[in-house]
Amino acid sequence: MSLDSVTQSVDEAVSGFFDPIATWLGEVVFYAVPVGGTDLPLIVAWLVVAGLVFTGWFGFVQLRKFKLALDVVRGKYDEKGSAGEVNHFQALTAAVSGTVGLGNIAGVAVAVSIGGPGATFWMILCGLLGMATKFVEVTLGVKYREVHADGTVSGGPMHYLPKGLADRFGKNGKSLGKVLAVLASFMVLFFGLFGGNLFQVNQSYAQLVSVTGGEDGALGSSAGALFFGILIAALVGVVLLGGIRSIANVTSRLVPAMAGLYIAACLVVILVNVTAVPDAIVTIIEGAFNPEGVAGGVLGALIIGFKRAAFSNEAGLGSAPIAHSAVRTKHPASEGLVALLEPFIDTVVICTMTALTIVIANPASWNEARAGEDIGGVTITSDAFETVLPWFPYVLTVAVLLFAVSTVLTWGYYGLKAWTHLFGRSRASELTYKVVYTVFAVAGSLLTLQTLIDMADAVLFMLAVINIIGLYLLAPVVKRELNSFLEFVRARKAGEDTGNDEDQEPARTTV
Repeated sequence: MSLDSVTQSVDEAVSGFFDPIATWLGEVVFYAVPVGGTDLPLIVAWLVVAGLVFTGWFGFVQLRKFKLALDVVRGKYDEKGSAGEVNHFQALTAAVSGTVGLGNIAGVAVAVSIGGPGATFWMILCGLLGMATKFVEVTLGVKYREVHADGTVSGGPMHYLPKGLADRFGKNGKSLGKVLAVLASFMVLFFGLFGGNLFQVNQSYAQLVSVTGGEDGALGSSAGALFFGILIAALVGVVLLGGIRSIANVTSRLVPAMAGLYIAACLVVILVNVTAVPDAIVTIIEGAFNPEGVAGGVLGALIIGFKRAAFSNEAGLGSAPIAHSAVRTKHPASEGLVALLEPFIDTVVICTMTALTIVIANPASWNEARAGEDIGGVTITSDAFETVLPWFPYVLTVAVLLFAVSTVLTWGYYGLKAWTHLFGRSRASELTYKVVYTVFAVAGSLLTLQTLIDMADAVLFMLAVINIIGLYLLAPVVKRELNSFLEFVRARKAGEDTGNDEDQEPARTTV
């Protein structure tokens, strides 16, 4: 029996077993209500409302403290002797690597096809709101993290939900928090294996095959798929063995490189068509408030934009605090401020660049998709770049590979923290997880397992429900932490003014 037939049999068996479960779960988690001629998934409304609430609660912290966040990333307010494993810049890039991926390339193309150019405007707005949610959850992640005897750190919703609720509500809060922590760990682990690992490898392999001759090319065979899977698994396994410090060392170089490469390509298309930029901006704004051919009109464009942004930056899902919790700091809110830059980079910058490039280039495939043709998002984005850069599919392949590898690495760490919360931190337990995770990476190049990937999406967004409830209940804690850090900043500035900077570390932006 050939490898192809074996993998096909596995795919069919898994789909046959899990299809009913995945369908039911998807219908529950992504339940949508009709609004103005289109459907609004309630989970998207849940995430957007959280962004609105926290934006108001913290007085537009994402705008007022944006410069301070940049100063913290640069290391201006670092303190000697702080617990943690990585600096602010490394923590940020590790978390960004988990959110920046195919959604920024393919997902945005689908959004501006279904919701029209105006979806871009609402996508930006949702990204700005998500910055406040990210600030809250990451501050809690650092506040209630666990620093182990060996200096390593564990954090995330599986820690701040039980500890935070116990702090605020005593014994009953502690009991509820423990249950929520187990559920959160399971959800993070499940998505990590299927969405953060298997799906990323599968899609990057598909893109690589498409530019190397398709199924008749060098990598089109099952042997080629196996080779690719083993190669990715080996790379991921080596880095994963080194823990968050190793992952952060890779992502702190990989994320700026991949983002820079992609943004540079976007700028080339935009600059070549620079005379079309004003019209494109007008088209986006008009499309936001007076869209044509979009189901549901303005609400339709708004919902599509919000949906893409919410799915892209993961604000409120509870995943990013796991990476940010490893930061070296004595002030939890300092990393919360750093984290609010994450949706800005992911959604406001990278997603917007993709959308603007497509609108300006106006490829034929985009117009066909808007007319109802079933065209893949990656194809639309690739065609947009190809109008100026005929060789861009190769650059896109490199970008997809970089995005995929960085996402697999970060979700490998997220999954590890979930695994150890469920099964303990022994060396045998951690090694078992790392072996399982690398095997899933190999399977990603051979299997589609679309049913389980769909389930993984639903499971991750289930986490957003319990996570955001926790954020609401613990928001007063975040406000105290923010005030504490702002007092420290004022004292530090006063010390600088008087020349008293003995306790300061020199500012740094590199690792």
